[in-house]
Amino acid sequence: MVHTFTYKHNGKPLYFLWDIESGSLLNVDYVAFLCAKNKYAKEMTSLEMEDYNAISNESKAEILDEILELEKEGVLDAKPQYLTFNKSYKYLKAMCLHICHDCNMRCEYCFANEGTYNTERDYMSLEVGKKAIDLLLANCGIKKNLEVDFFGGEPLLNLDVVKGIVDYAKVEAEKRGKRFSFTMTTNCLLLNDDNIKWLNEEMDNVVLSIDGRRCVHDGVRKSPTGNPNFDVVLKNAIKFRKVRGDKRYYVRGTFTAKNLDFSEDILYLNDQGFDQISIEPVVLPNSHHLVIKDEHLPKICEEYDKLAESYIERRKGEKWFNFFHYMIDLDHGPCVNKRLTGCGAGTEYVAVSPIGEIYPCHQFVGEKEYLIGSVYDGIVNENIRERFSKNTVLAKEHCTDCPAKYYCGGGCAANAKNFTGKLEGQFEQGCILTRKRLENSLAIAYIEKQK
Repeated sequence: MVHTFTYKHNGKPLYFLWDIESGSLLNVDYVAFLCAKNKYAKEMTSLEMEDYNAISNESKAEILDEILELEKEGVLDAKPQYLTFNKSYKYLKAMCLHICHDCNMRCEYCFANEGTYNTERDYMSLEVGKKAIDLLLANCGIKKNLEVDFFGGEPLLNLDVVKGIVDYAKVEAEKRGKRFSFTMTTNCLLLNDDNIKWLNEEMDNVVLSIDGRRCVHDGVRKSPTGNPNFDVVLKNAIKFRKVRGDKRYYVRGTFTAKNLDFSEDILYLNDQGFDQISIEPVVLPNSHHLVIKDEHLPKICEEYDKLAESYIERRKGEKWFNFFHYMIDLDHGPCVNKRLTGCGAGTEYVAVSPIGEIYPCHQFVGEKEYLIGSVYDGIVNENIRERFSKNTVLAKEHCTDCPAKYYCGGGCAANAKNFTGKLEGQFEQGCILTRKRLENSLAIAYIEKQK
């Protein structure tokens, strides 16, 4: 299947053909674009149809001959690469440890209900943490590189246990010829000098939660007493960034209905010295006052375009940065597992609650319907993992003709479940924004290669 799209760069439109199966990206002129769109797309605008009808039959025939040659070469309208696929759930590779269900912030949009996940404000013990590591090692099979993500709530509230788990995991991994990489997500409030030093030495990646400008961050992220905390968060994050150097980290924020001009937050964070940035759209029930509504989507898409132009310009100079959703590898792309199943929730990746319960991912923690087992009893509900293994792009009808399907892996299962009641459902807002970000990232990749 061929996807046609336009991108406006420096005020001038660029026309693209994106072959979904082969991963080929072609920049063409307007006439070729119209001929391709007439051949492949389901609809054209009235203006496009008018312009297409004005093209001479001779030009149309010449362009269609070129298109047919590209089809023969497998560049356009390539045959599907994958017909059937069930992801293996034999081995685990990654684990998210909920170090505590408690938080020193009260973010209005928190999906975890103030970090509690609608449970008690539990803290993981070192015993539970060690058993979780044991379970991962016992179920990793031939996999040598394993991943552990320390999550919350706010993990730094239980840092002594985190340290104990890291020490234990490294010793046990060495015995078995394995290697752990560790990640922590923190809201930065407790990033003192000692904590920064330890995280910098032990964590392979650190995610710093900041939403952007002061008015945005303090507007939705408060302390338990309702006080603002932006100054402390930003100061600590900047200090960590300076210590971190070239090691992996990124700033991760959320935008809501209150800051649909979120590109300003991304550029603000870049102005503060951060060069690895991700800002995600909030996902909330329709009744929430911060929810992104369908009527907001055109504005959000315009904002992604605005960001893309600033992104291209800044990456030419000293303010170079990566934006998570504009990072794309056109030469290789995601591996087969990522292409067809996304994050691997419930198969090679699981989450462990503070009391040792095992769930498909951090967003399912506390939902007993998706309880896989425990660090004490092991994985006992393999049927849940089997269900996730079948939840692939190929099994979702709404993914069939989507140009982004191999770059989102079918979307977030938790969002699908929350908004449609089933893992295989479609969170349509997410699909619309994913397609938009893909188009922009493809155009950016093309433009940057023209240097």
